[in-house]
Amino acid sequence: MADELDLYPKTGRFLEGRLRDAMSEEEKATVESLVEETAEFESPEVILERGVLCNRSTMLIEGFVLRTINSGEKRYVVGVQVPGDFVDLHAFALKRLDHNLVTIGKAKVGFTTHDRIKDVMSDNPHLARLLWFSTLLDAAIHREWIMKLEQLRAPKRVAHVFCEIWQRLDFVGLGRDGGIDTPLIQQDLAEMCGTTAIHMNRALSQLREEGLADFRRGRIDVPDRKRLEKYATFDSTYLYGEGVLGMRGELSLSTP
Repeated sequence: MADELDLYPKTGRFLEGRLRDAMSEEEKATVESLVEETAEFESPEVILERGVLCNRSTMLIEGFVLRTINSGEKRYVVGVQVPGDFVDLHAFALKRLDHNLVTIGKAKVGFTTHDRIKDVMSDNPHLARLLWFSTLLDAAIHREWIMKLEQLRAPKRVAHVFCEIWQRLDFVGLGRDGGIDTPLIQQDLAEMCGTTAIHMNRALSQLREEGLADFRRGRIDVPDRKRLEKYATFDSTYLYGEGVLGMRGELSLSTP
C-alpha cells in the first residue's frame, strides 16, 4: 500500500481492498491524472450544496465527508465517505445532487472536471466500468443503512455505523487494532441514526457500560470487534469486499 501511495498519492486508495487489483498500472495512472486540483480544509466546509449545478467531481484523499440533507431546522446525515471514495462521481450524470457534501475535521480532496471524466470513459470502457462500480457501491451502502434504520434500535444502529466505518477504513489501509479514529461528534452520530442527541448519549452509554465500545472525541475503542459486530448484526458482505458479493476477478481486464 505504501508503494501505491508513493506512486499515486491522490488516488492510491481508490477501490483499494476491492477492485484495485483489477486496474492496470496505466489505468491507475489515468485515475491519478484525473485529479487536476486539490483543496485542504481544517473545519467543516460545504464542498457541494444541494441543487447547485456542478461540472466537477470530488475524490476524497484524506479525512471524512458527510452526505447531509436539511429538512426544516434539522439536518440528517445520509452517508459518510472515507479516503479513497469518489464521493460525488454520480454528479457527472446528475449535474445536481439532492444532498450536500460536507467535510468534517481536517480533510483533503481532489477535483476532476466532468469533461476529463467524459474523455476517460470514452477512451477506456474497462475503467469506466470500475468507476461505475464505485457509484453502485455507494447505493449498496445506502440500502443497508435504510434496512438497519428500520431493524435496529439506537444502540445497535450506532454500533453498526462503527463496524461499517471500521471495515471501510480497513479496506484502504487505515484501520487499527482495537478501534478507529474519526472526527465525528455525538451530534453527527445522532443525525446518522435518526435519533436525538439525548438518545444518542444514552445509546453510547449503553455500549460503554456493556463493554462493547467507548466513544470519546471521535475515537472509538472496541475491546472485542467480533462481539460488537454480532451485537450490531453487522455483515460486511454488502461492502463487496468478501463473502458471496466479494470480487473474484469478475471485473478484471480479461473479463468481458
